[in-house]
Amino acid sequence: MTHWLFVLVQTPAHAALGSVLSYRSESALPPGTLVRVPLGQRETLGVVWNADSALATGELDPGKIRSIIGTLDGIAPLNSAWQQLVTFAAQYYQRSLGEVALAALPPQLRELSPEQMQRRMQRRKAQPATAGEAVAAVADPNRLHPLPSLSAEQTAALGQIQSQAGPFLLFGATGSGKTEVYLQCVHRLLQETPDAQALVMVPEINLTPQLEARFKARFGPLVGEDAVVSLHSGMTNPQRLKSWLAAHSSSARIVLGTRMAVFASMPQLRLIVVDEEHDPSYKSGEGARYSARDLAVYRGRLDGAKVVLGSATPSLESWHHSRPAAQGGRYLRLHMPSRIGTSAGKPTDTPGDTDRHAMRTTAGTPDGLPLIRRVDMNHQPRHAVFSIPLLEAIKDRVARGEQCMVFLNRRGYAPVLHCSECGWKSECPHCSAFRVFHKIDRTLRCHHCGFTERVPRACPTCGNPDISPLGRGTERLEEHLAELLTDARRPNGEAVRVARIDADTTRLKGELQSQLAAVHAGDVDVLVGTQMIAKGHDFRRITLVAAVNPDGALFSSDFRAPERLFSLLMQAAGRSGRDAALGERSEVWIQTFQPAHPLYAALKRHDYPGFAATQLKERAQAGLPPFTAQALVRAEARTQDVAQGFLNAASAAAQNEMAQWEGWADVLAQITLYPAVPMSIQRVANIERAQMLVESSSRNALQQFLSAWQAVLHATRAQPVGKGLIRWAVDVDPLAI
Repeated sequence: MTHWLFVLVQTPAHAALGSVLSYRSESALPPGTLVRVPLGQRETLGVVWNADSALATGELDPGKIRSIIGTLDGIAPLNSAWQQLVTFAAQYYQRSLGEVALAALPPQLRELSPEQMQRRMQRRKAQPATAGEAVAAVADPNRLHPLPSLSAEQTAALGQIQSQAGPFLLFGATGSGKTEVYLQCVHRLLQETPDAQALVMVPEINLTPQLEARFKARFGPLVGEDAVVSLHSGMTNPQRLKSWLAAHSSSARIVLGTRMAVFASMPQLRLIVVDEEHDPSYKSGEGARYSARDLAVYRGRLDGAKVVLGSATPSLESWHHSRPAAQGGRYLRLHMPSRIGTSAGKPTDTPGDTDRHAMRTTAGTPDGLPLIRRVDMNHQPRHAVFSIPLLEAIKDRVARGEQCMVFLNRRGYAPVLHCSECGWKSECPHCSAFRVFHKIDRTLRCHHCGFTERVPRACPTCGNPDISPLGRGTERLEEHLAELLTDARRPNGEAVRVARIDADTTRLKGELQSQLAAVHAGDVDVLVGTQMIAKGHDFRRITLVAAVNPDGALFSSDFRAPERLFSLLMQAAGRSGRDAALGERSEVWIQTFQPAHPLYAALKRHDYPGFAATQLKERAQAGLPPFTAQALVRAEARTQDVAQGFLNAASAAAQNEMAQWEGWADVLAQITLYPAVPMSIQRVANIERAQMLVESSSRNALQQFLSAWQAVLHATRAQPVGKGLIRWAVDVDPLAI
């Protein structure tokens, strides 16, 4: 008997092929089954989708329907909750259903034939099963290690999570013990429901190894180390497939990962944790531009799982939608303002700490959190990179055997090379951006398209041999700091050791782990780096953090820039004084030309609620998110005229044609279409880029408009105005405009 199936395949939205294709099969297959199907001249992976409705359409031409090649036996069908998650993501973020579904699966799963997958699954079955042992281990009290004692704030937060439905926004200061709350939530879940699964998400790949080590140390004796797996793009394809299969088969009880993990197939999912929920890394920048944080909240409703969003500086959207338990709100806000192991007025034996505590009290610094010092660079020597007081403070810390961290969110030696004679700058020939000077290998690199050249011996335009760097990156900062600290000494009389951690020093596999190990071991006195070191790491010996040149974001055209700057500085500050014994001596130095700026004033008080209230008031007055809904339509072409022409033509068609549709006048009245403009970096790899902002006070109206506008966009591309267009894409809830 022949059965007709709807099968999702990976077709991009702009290809206009539809989200599902029809195939025939000799046997009925349930929705969610993974199959290999022919597509054009090749074969690809597909997912059976709503097979019953395919037969019900009655419009299939048997002569044109091709047969599936085979099924991936041994892999259970993807459950209905996963299918609903993918469907919602595709609809909300305006992508094709097949594109989202297939991109959510491991790459190697898309490459293996049914025979290859069958052999792999047979090898997995040959391995000793650990799921039953894991369940027994959780139930065996003799194998349970004593849990760390909790603070009163941790106990209260954990109690609320256990007794309330959520979702929860865990607003906790850096060092307040949020991770321990996550660990105990997982522990209680496994005790109550041994076969349950938990998903813990972090924003950066470099944070997963230390988190995995901590979870395996805690839960390895309980459920087995194989029951704790990671999922992120830094893994090899076989590693990702192994972790995905473990999660899909429920043998993995705990999955740790970055934003891609939100789509992991976890049939027994009962808990989702999104750590550092404010981080922009949770928003995908390509393909289906989804927000993993928002999808995590939606998935929690589908799976009946509790969702905990944690941050010391929550996103303004999450903060706006959260309220304390007594006030109600979309999220239940839990507050942990104190660091672990601190108490106000704690006596110390270190000279000067009594005065320092008085200074902290006067400044309004909460107990245990670092003292924020603002350095007015207007009063420092011209062109000074480090103020004299900061240098003395660094030397003092090093002499006491403590560590310092210097933060600058710009890698390379200098952002630009410059000729003072003719004005030449190291522009990228393929992008509307400058190539960054990297002194370590004497290259000019474009951080957008990757184009790299050796540094010229002389100016390419006028031949002047005296070309010089403009600005500073972490590489130059490291070199300059080593020169300034030549006379400083460690307690044993040795010279100061300065190290740098950024994307350039951690390219090789294992480099990041070895460098972090050196910091933890005390082999580094001054650590220089980008945001890679500013969040999530538990550096116990760092007592001073310095932020160099953070002012750029204060005057950015991006309305989210102050929020990102405040979060980044607060996260960087959180690396200081994480050891309770050193908390009273911890300091953060902010070198700024705008010391009176309200952002720095709020930062000095560690007053995120006050900062958030000010920002939300400004956004409400300006009609910006979260008080309005936004989407960007981006277009790429060989010329800027073509890219903007396509967007403006699609806008005109929407206003002229869609206005004639029955019942659409009210919807269009709620939509604002702005003219097309070049993107901030308008040319990348010789491709011109333009964008158009679509805005509405109603999220439902915006979604309704975007869904209907897809057909108009496809039709516009087929017209002469779309000739030369390479691609277009919709970005719902964009983070950068």
